[in-house]
Amino acid sequence: MTSERRRQTLGRTLMLAALLGALSPAAALAKGQQIVVSNYGIAANGMPYAVAIAKGFFKQAGADVTGILSSQGGGTTIRNLVGGNLSFGEVDLAGTVAAIQQGADLRIISDNVLTVGEFVWAVKPGSPIKTVKDFAGKKIGYTSPRSTSQALDVLLLQSSGVTAVPTKVGGFGEQVVALNLGAVDVATLADPVFSKNAARLRPVVRAADVLPPLCNVIGVATGKAVKEDGEFLKAVLRGRRMAVEYMYAHPDDAAAIVAKAYNIDLPTAKMAVHNLTAAPKAGSLPYWGAGRFDIAGMNRMIAAQKQVGGASGTVDWSKVIDRRFLPADQQKDY
Repeated sequence: MTSERRRQTLGRTLMLAALLGALSPAAALAKGQQIVVSNYGIAANGMPYAVAIAKGFFKQAGADVTGILSSQGGGTTIRNLVGGNLSFGEVDLAGTVAAIQQGADLRIISDNVLTVGEFVWAVKPGSPIKTVKDFAGKKIGYTSPRSTSQALDVLLLQSSGVTAVPTKVGGFGEQVVALNLGAVDVATLADPVFSKNAARLRPVVRAADVLPPLCNVIGVATGKAVKEDGEFLKAVLRGRRMAVEYMYAHPDDAAAIVAKAYNIDLPTAKMAVHNLTAAPKAGSLPYWGAGRFDIAGMNRMIAAQKQVGGASGTVDWSKVIDRRFLPADQQKDY
């Protein structure tokens, strides 16, 4: 073989080695990935991801998150997570548990939103309804069957000893319309929709003031990602934690980021972020958590969802939770 042929053969060998190296696990970790977040750009739970993207926290933590897919509700988010061959998603607890019970290969890797503090029961300014006791016999809106809003209506009424008429309306925006038209007497709203309409509503009660911590949304990974993409999962959780801490320390700056990402005006974003970063009442927990699990809050949410058909059976958390991707100081439960 001539020296020229040897050089060509060596060049092809080196190119093949480089290609194989690009397909190695280490190289795969460097490749950008999308994540999926339920109601991102709509509901408050996903706001830290907007901050993490804008401030570069994911990249600082070592996760090249190229984009965030938004999905409406847990079932759609899980289908996007599994069907899209993605590694990480933020999903409601009951939807995730139901999917696991039906055979989905998923693991719960973080407890992201620890309360339902974004929820408010509101009326028109001139309404005679002043307290929860005045809900008796009235129509109270909720979004859809087996939704969090329906479960919270049931909890609120039970805790208050009041019998009312829960009424399916649709989305949170539709509830504002239904309230104005007189189709419901009370709207069950969540931020930022409530803050956007605060000038023409009167809050009667806030969930943070009357309900205990209830697990809102969780971080979920596929079984494949748990086995093959652990460093990416760790980095996503670190980046999200950095964003959460930034939001509590700099709520106005965070609100400006949220306003742009959620396409809402700055005053609305500020009201929503300040509402949700306010110090929790004694005995409660912050709204956005850094990943640590509140098992009691998870049990309470599953119990609430069972009352509206959103959950069934018993859950052995030891079989579905994997804490190893959390920072060391977050691996001990509340």
